[in-house]
Amino acid sequence: MKIVTLGIDLAKTVFAIHGVDERGKVVLKKQLRREQMAAFFANLPQCLIGMEACGSAHYWARKLQEYGHTVRLIAPQFVKPYVKSNKNDAADAEAICEAVGRPNMRFVPIKNCDQQAILSIHRARQGFVKARTAQGNQIRGLLSEYGITIPQGISYISKRIPEILEDAENGLPGIFRQLIDQLGRHLKELDRQVEVLESQIQAWHQESEASKKLAHVPGIGPITASALVATIGDAKNFENGRQIAAWLGLVPRQHSSGGKPTLLGMSKRGDTYLRTLLIHGARSVIWHAQRKPGTGDWLTNLVVRRNKNIAAVALANKNARIVWALLAHDREFRNDYAVA
Repeated sequence: MKIVTLGIDLAKTVFAIHGVDERGKVVLKKQLRREQMAAFFANLPQCLIGMEACGSAHYWARKLQEYGHTVRLIAPQFVKPYVKSNKNDAADAEAICEAVGRPNMRFVPIKNCDQQAILSIHRARQGFVKARTAQGNQIRGLLSEYGITIPQGISYISKRIPEILEDAENGLPGIFRQLIDQLGRHLKELDRQVEVLESQIQAWHQESEASKKLAHVPGIGPITASALVATIGDAKNFENGRQIAAWLGLVPRQHSSGGKPTLLGMSKRGDTYLRTLLIHGARSVIWHAQRKPGTGDWLTNLVVRRNKNIAAVALANKNARIVWALLAHDREFRNDYAVA
């Protein structure tokens, strides 16, 4: 019997596979080791293959596409309802096989090598930023135990440490001075690593026409633009701008019943990193807008009527829709754009 649809439960060493024919009858149910995967799918007739969007999923999707198969990646939360009874690798593969054949299923775009590379730099930079913040807070906490406080802001720590170490009258023990000096050097190294990765992101941004196009939108800079382009890929995978906003978790959650709509706070689904960048960019735009009162634009009126946090999410939602329009229709951003 010919395999029409096949589900793969990805793993580190052993992969579970579940295949069905055009009538939905199970015709294949087995396990493969990693070294057997390439030979098996190279000899398998072309079919529809489903996998969860998890670790190594994009690599295997590209690999199987090279053999002529049609590959679809599914978010794990959409596979869960199809798991029958107890959870195991075989049951997961069967659930994936069932989910990938649903006509209304939503799929995750497959990323190419360049997209994964720049996103890896983003993730590494994010890790260094978190470590830098944690190191700065540790230094603040240790110094506060000796009655020494540092103003808010990561830049003040590196400026104040030399002054604190040179002050012979602050009562700090010698061993503690050595510790603060060591932590200060570590903080500077983390800061240097962040700058190196940011320069690599800037270089990628300058080579990408789509990324440079998005950077013209207020609230979106090179870091946000490059992350958006690398994560979204082909914007035509989304039908409209609202789908992008919903995909990023920038729309309200619903708890409606009986024909009565009930909207809650934003859903916070999707990519937390992208959502954070968009909202922080929106906060920056709001801060600058408040320094120029009397402009009478949409954002100024919104800040007057609603809370700043609500306005920031609303602007991030608007920017996400603008991003889709620019990428899907290959347009340039215009501040004076209006629908005819």
